[in-house]
Amino acid sequence: MFGSLEWSIAARYLRARRQEGFISIIAWFSLVGIALGVATLIIVMSVMNGFRTELLDRVLGLNGHMVARGLEGPLTDFDPLAKALGSIEGVKIAAPLIEGQVMATANKQASGALVRGMWPDDLRARDIIADNLYSGSLADFKGKHNVVVGQRLARKLRLRVGDTITLVSPQGTVTAFGTVPRMKAYRIAATFMVGMYEYDSSFIYMPLPAAQIFFRLKGAVNGVEMFLHNPDDVHRLRPAIQQVPGVARLVDWQQVNSHFFQALQVERNVMFLILTLIILIAAFNIVSSLIMLVNDKSKAIAILRTMGASRGMVMRVFMICGTAIGIFGTMAGFALGMAFCLNIDGIRRWLESLTGTELWSPEIRFLSQIPAEVNNSEVISVVLMALALSFLATLYPAWRAARIDPVEALRYE
Repeated sequence: MFGSLEWSIAARYLRARRQEGFISIIAWFSLVGIALGVATLIIVMSVMNGFRTELLDRVLGLNGHMVARGLEGPLTDFDPLAKALGSIEGVKIAAPLIEGQVMATANKQASGALVRGMWPDDLRARDIIADNLYSGSLADFKGKHNVVVGQRLARKLRLRVGDTITLVSPQGTVTAFGTVPRMKAYRIAATFMVGMYEYDSSFIYMPLPAAQIFFRLKGAVNGVEMFLHNPDDVHRLRPAIQQVPGVARLVDWQQVNSHFFQALQVERNVMFLILTLIILIAAFNIVSSLIMLVNDKSKAIAILRTMGASRGMVMRVFMICGTAIGIFGTMAGFALGMAFCLNIDGIRRWLESLTGTELWSPEIRFLSQIPAEVNNSEVISVVLMALALSFLATLYPAWRAARIDPVEALRYE
């Protein structure tokens, strides 16, 4: 371990006198640069992790991990099929499903929507809906005239629980006078808000018998939706599921959302590389500040050498100077980054109220709040990387200080 004399000399060099103030300012800039680099990297990586987790939870919370479909048309013997699929080890839930695009109208407003027909008990077992009801109750989700809609869709159409929403199917009814649009009015039993704009503004849940009537799928469904205990088991369970009679096609969440989550991963990796450059630049600032400090203290170094200080001692003095800047900067950046991540949405709201602008639009970002998920291993990696770069930045200036010749340095004294 470094001696107390080396620590005291290093501390004295970092507290520059008035005539040496410029060097001290550069050292402070290096410290601030390290802190901002570490904080920015922690914040961005946490937001990217939160983004992926939130999207994954919401996408897989509303849409099944796998969907079994018929070869060319609807599935007719769907209840026994759902029971057989639900009995496979690793499958948590298997529920019949009807999906169809509609146009929803009310109060002279119209909007596109996706209707999902389900058994009432299956919807009540869907935690992401049951735990995020905005108004109404799922107890009223029954019969052939009640639906549950996203709160943003209800707000857009100026509807509340108990009001009537009219659904128009793109597949009309053929009559002697041509094709007539198929329309039916439903009562809103409840509204939900899961926090993802796409779902809150376009999803409508309908009891399965009502959906069969509306979409003219008497005694049939579009598919059987499955939730697995582990979403990453889709490839492992695929062979067992395909052996169940009645399963013609299987579509899993990785196939449907592969490009989306791959794009998030690529963006995350690129952001890590780009933001690492901030820490690297701050490390170069440490190099430049220490070189200037070495040049300024060359005569003091020569005096230390003539008094018996070894080259190793001189080298350690300047390694302490640079490492201290790196350590304090890294710790400050760690504290700033963690504080920002823990209060990121409150900071966002404060900035919006201060500037009067919308910084996080749910229509663009899909999520109503900024997510942040701190990954401990990533934070440790960032801190260790910053400390390592700071330490490496001290080696050349410290070596240069140790190589100063006392005779040459004191010749013109």
